[in-house]
Amino acid sequence: MPHDPFSPAHQFNHCSLSTNKSMGRPALHMDCLTKTMGVLDALVMRKRVFTKGSDLIHEDQQGQNAYLLQSGWSCSYALLRNGTRQIINFHVPGDLIGIRRLLIPDVDGNLCAVTRIEVGEIDIESLLAALRSNNCLAMAILWLAFRDEAIVSQHLVDVGRRRPVNRAAHFFLELGSRLSIAHPDMKTAYECPLTQSLIADALGLTAVHFNRVLRHLRELNAMTFHDGWVELLDFDKLEHLADFDASYLQ
Repeated sequence: MPHDPFSPAHQFNHCSLSTNKSMGRPALHMDCLTKTMGVLDALVMRKRVFTKGSDLIHEDQQGQNAYLLQSGWSCSYALLRNGTRQIINFHVPGDLIGIRRLLIPDVDGNLCAVTRIEVGEIDIESLLAALRSNNCLAMAILWLAFRDEAIVSQHLVDVGRRRPVNRAAHFFLELGSRLSIAHPDMKTAYECPLTQSLIADALGLTAVHFNRVLRHLRELNAMTFHDGWVELLDFDKLEHLADFDASYLQ
């Protein structure tokens, strides 16, 4: 009989939780997330490549698929009737995109490839079936959904309350923290293929204003962003500027 990776007896079925005493709440082991990535890989029904600028998901699209981003960067965005766009979030390699479709089929709006990307396409019904028999996978998906919600909440605070220089500092700190989950050496220096206009869009700034903000951060010797490379020169100064606490990403 073929081995069923999603059977109740599977080694990932029971997710181990520990208590993080410093935070006073249960914490999901990163080890569990690492193990469930193998389960997600097994759920991929096909691999697809999207060119830069093409949409993976659009508002009128029918279908029930999620995407495991394997390489490249993408963004989710809302398109208004007057043709203007607001970027909601950027997605980096390792992100699982479209999981909110588990409950609400049309909730994810638009998803665009910022660079050439490779994704693993996952059928939502297959993912639901796996969640029913794999507790650790269910916990990992729940954690990812809560983390995405926390990221969007911080972006709302960025646009609504933080000054431009503070929101830019917060943005680059957040990106570094997200990338460092898989690559710890990327926390303070990392490649960023986003254009200034894309970042400005996400932060609710004009491209000209964002350029001035970058110059100000450079003059503070806090960070640089040049030729697709981000270097956070003074992490403590940036954290203070942004009032940044990475706990919502962990």
